Amino acid sequence: METRVPRPGRNRISGARGFLLRAAFCFLVAGAGSFAASSAFALDPQLLKGLTDDDADVKIDAIVKLVATADPAALAVLEAMANDSLVALPDGRVAIASGDKLTDAATGATIANPPESPDSISINNRVRGALQSGLAAMSLLSPDRATRLKSARELSAESASPAMLPLLNRALEKETDPEIKSIVEMTRATLQLKDPDPLVRLVAVKTLADTGNPNLRITLASMLEKDASGKFNEPDEAVRNAARTSLRELDSRLFKLDMLGGLFYGLSLGSILLLVALGLAITFGLMGIINMAHGELLMIGAYATYVVQLLFKHYLPERFDWYLLASVPAAFLASAVVGMILERSVIRFLYGRPLETLLATWGISLILIQAVRTIFGAQNVEVANPSWMSGGIALAGGLVLPYNRIVIIIFAAVVVFLMWLMLTRTRLGLFVRAVTQNRAMADCVGVPTNLVDMLTFGLGAGIAGLGGCALSQIGNVGPELGQGYIVDSFMVVVLGGVGQLAGTVIAALGLGEVNKFLEPQIGAVLAKIVVLAFIIVFIQKRPQGLFALKGRSAEA
Repeated sequence: METRVPRPGRNRISGARGFLLRAAFCFLVAGAGSFAASSAFALDPQLLKGLTDDDADVKIDAIVKLVATADPAALAVLEAMANDSLVALPDGRVAIASGDKLTDAATGATIANPPESPDSISINNRVRGALQSGLAAMSLLSPDRATRLKSARELSAESASPAMLPLLNRALEKETDPEIKSIVEMTRATLQLKDPDPLVRLVAVKTLADTGNPNLRITLASMLEKDASGKFNEPDEAVRNAARTSLRELDSRLFKLDMLGGLFYGLSLGSILLLVALGLAITFGLMGIINMAHGELLMIGAYATYVVQLLFKHYLPERFDWYLLASVPAAFLASAVVGMILERSVIRFLYGRPLETLLATWGISLILIQAVRTIFGAQNVEVANPSWMSGGIALAGGLVLPYNRIVIIIFAAVVVFLMWLMLTRTRLGLFVRAVTQNRAMADCVGVPTNLVDMLTFGLGAGIAGLGGCALSQIGNVGPELGQGYIVDSFMVVVLGGVGQLAGTVIAALGLGEVNKFLEPQIGAVLAKIVVLAFIIVFIQKRPQGLFALKGRSAEA
């Protein structure tokens, strides 16, 4: 079979990993004097020969042994192997290829008169996985904290080998960062569970009591199980007792993490429901309008965000991360203008006629959906997160709090605060409250009720647009985006009390939390059914909702 010398450009590892590995290599070279047992290039040729074996297990064993040496020369060899730059020579030596130059992997000497076609060393997925784990282990000695943290997270107990324990011990001796040290200690403790010394296993089990990794629960539970002959998998009773204690502590910690995750995602869902229902609470409370097109106003805000994203990509690509800040006023204005047009053209002729209003706004919603399909197409469109909203906060136990949801929670709180200021500290807010409490009396004292109706409907529609802007950051945007939220928003308004800002906030957050805690137990569909049944029963007992509307018109 024809072979050729691989070129350096054939790098299958990402640029970031290559940079990290080079950083680790530079560190190891700089500190080579501390490794008294090895010189710059003094690798065992027989050990290197194992890398050329056809058996993947032999290759993996050789990789593990090279990692355990913590030799900078071993790092150079493994990196070359990962980059497909490691070759086998006819005389049995292993060399690193760099262009037309070959370097002896054992001695570091340049090979004179290299063969024209050295044999490439092939690796499969298993070998590549072992390579990546080994390189991650050696990168634990890097002077860069980010490199060490990334390597510690990549080096899982499943991919690591007990032969790497000396390297992990050396890394722990040098490590001063508490976060990295904790991760490496957990990896080491998991490997030490296989140690023949029961005292070592006992210390490892006690160390694992502090972990929040749910995968380790299976490992600890298996130690308490019996094999086919009736003997415990863990023969030492003291170790078994420690495993039981660690298992109880792990279960308690995982339960708390599940509760924390449920609270966070319930708060996130509640914030979204709040943004969707807030505008509906204002229009429904002020004018008694059953607006079935409210979801489409939400969708318009999401598409306005999409359009602003396209404009930034085309005209201001270097400022793309700021497009979301420009999308907020754009989404508000787009939905508010559409809302005011609907109020002036259709809804103002239907006040006091709830059935006709429901049917008319339902028809308007179909028109808006079809209009968006005609303009943007029937397929969903993607709205990308800015870089500062990508990723999340990683907690123990695999719990991640995404930045985009954290931003939505903060955004909802800001919108509610601004709405409270508008209703309680502005002239428009005074007029809105007056019309809500007694429209006839407000009209008699000179309040322009028609103008207040239009502005209030536009305000409610604009807030729906803000909700669409927020929703675009956690999912794709499509013509039927608002259909999935209209029923939930009406439930929030009815439960909180018509026209009541505080009731809307409490109802939205409460329903969000209840949904998120019920879904894992009974499923998403049954959870919604249970919530709907609760609201029906609640409204039967308290028709005014959590907070009753005050005023003569409400009491009449």
